Amino acid sequence: MARKEFSYKGKNEEELASLSTAQFIELLPSRFKRKYNRGFTEQEQILLAKLEKGKNNVKTHCRELMILPIMFGKTLQVYTGKEFAQVVVNAEMSGHVLGEFAPSRKTCKHSSPGVGATKSSAAVSR
Repeated sequence: MARKEFSYKGKNEEELASLSTAQFIELLPSRFKRKYNRGFTEQEQILLAKLEKGKNNVKTHCRELMILPIMFGKTLQVYTGKEFAQVVVNAEMSGHVLGEFAPSRKTCKHSSPGVGATKSSAAVSR
């Protein structure tokens, strides 16, 4: 079975990587177009400047930053609220924000109830 070729808004990986940031923003949904037409925040500008210099493995708190073509192939460390989660960005992540790939909450796993949780556990000798 042949693997389906990736495309975002009719553009393949090579075409997306060759787009400038302004051209890529035109492909985004209206929510992100409005955000970026107002301009990047100071922290986002700092991050993008580091990526333009060719730095890899950059730490950031910008969880709401949309994945841009300049990030393809880079490793970013996105803050989860407690630690930095490593995210390797590829073209298939286009149209998403960084925070989606660095979960800020851990899954909750429940086990059996503890002592004192039920009336029957009161009979348990200690």
